[in-house]
Amino acid sequence: MAAVDLTTHPGHLARRLQQAHYLLWNTMVSEEITSPQFAVMNALVAEPGLDQRTVGERVGLDRSTIAEVISRLSRRGLIDKVRDPQDGRRSLLRLTDEGARVHRKLSVRTARMNRIFLAPLSADEQAVFFDLIQRVSDAAEGLRNPTEPPTEPLTEPPTEPLTKA
Repeated sequence: MAAVDLTTHPGHLARRLQQAHYLLWNTMVSEEITSPQFAVMNALVAEPGLDQRTVGERVGLDRSTIAEVISRLSRRGLIDKVRDPQDGRRSLLRLTDEGARVHRKLSVRTARMNRIFLAPLSADEQAVFFDLIQRVSDAAEGLRNPTEPPTEPLTEPPTEPLTKA
């Protein structure tokens, strides 16, 4: 059996990118606030007063993960939960003053980190990279909660080349 060329496997490459991002994040941005936590804070800067479910949808986190992220940010005093006056079962989320201060500081650091992370690419290549990775990410989101079955059957590829008899 021949070795597989992992440079053609998007999951392998995505994992390598994630490892590099994690290292850069922890050294350049924050050891206390994670990238998903920053994404939640950023969503609340863009749209203050969202409920937890909507924030999770905006940043692509599942229900259990968003609940944990919200809990951690709340314990750190970076977000406040306020009962929705229209629906007492829901809590609306807002950054605290400290949360807004931390977000501003991390936004500057994140921009610097992204410049280093993307330095191997020209501006045009970065635009193409973002377009492609966004399309693949959007399609992958659809696989998590499919409304229709995948268009391609999930079968094993042939082990030998197909030839006409």
